[in-house]
Amino acid sequence: MNKLLVVTVLVALLALNAESFRVLRETVEEPGTLAKVTGTLRSYYDSALSTASGYLDSIKGMKLEEKAKNFYTDTTTVVSTYAGIMQDQLYHIVYPQN
Repeated sequence: MNKLLVVTVLVALLALNAESFRVLRETVEEPGTLAKVTGTLRSYYDSALSTASGYLDSIKGMKLEEKAKNFYTDTTTVVSTYAGIMQDQLYHIVYPQN
């Protein structure tokens, strides 16, 4: 009977000691309001960047830069021609030839 009592006391002490060594589980904290707002704004910003880069890629695919350069070259040629004609007309108005 004494052995049974000793074994019971030892098992009880072992159980209490084992419970005290239990590892605490870490709780997962939910993000606060500022973190949620920051995350939302960051997702909007990333979405805007991806959309803008998609638009830039499609514009580069259309070769608009080359078309703009050609348009500028043609326009400056035409404007310089008509500016020369206008200059010539004004010269003959200011200095008429006899």
